[in-house]
Amino acid sequence: MTLNRISLQLALNPGTDAVPGQGYTIIAPLTAEGRLDLDSWRANRADCRVYRLHPDPAEQADGWLTHRGNNWFFRYDEEEEGEDESVHRLGDHVFREGEYVTVAFHGQKPLTYKVVDIASL
Repeated sequence: MTLNRISLQLALNPGTDAVPGQGYTIIAPLTAEGRLDLDSWRANRADCRVYRLHPDPAEQADGWLTHRGNNWFFRYDEEEEGEDESVHRLGDHVFREGEYVTVAFHGQKPLTYKVVDIASL
């Protein structure tokens, strides 16, 4: 199993108070088609990480990529982080540079992020 570092950067989100410099780094296995590999994730959960990037250090966090039912989430262990961040149809996404992903940050209005880089680890 090969893990990949997937870098997401905040895309244009008109009408929001989004801050430039927001993003995520996801460490996860991908299939040959570029989708999240659920079986490899199950076998290597502890290595599948998520890092929330933000210019405000108080908004930065690190956690795990988790899966429940048919949905993927970003889970953080800090109590102040609140509920897991849901990721709209993350399992359906093909991760390629230039594609977009929607994340509900702390239960606020979901924001769109652009895949800017994918690298094998």
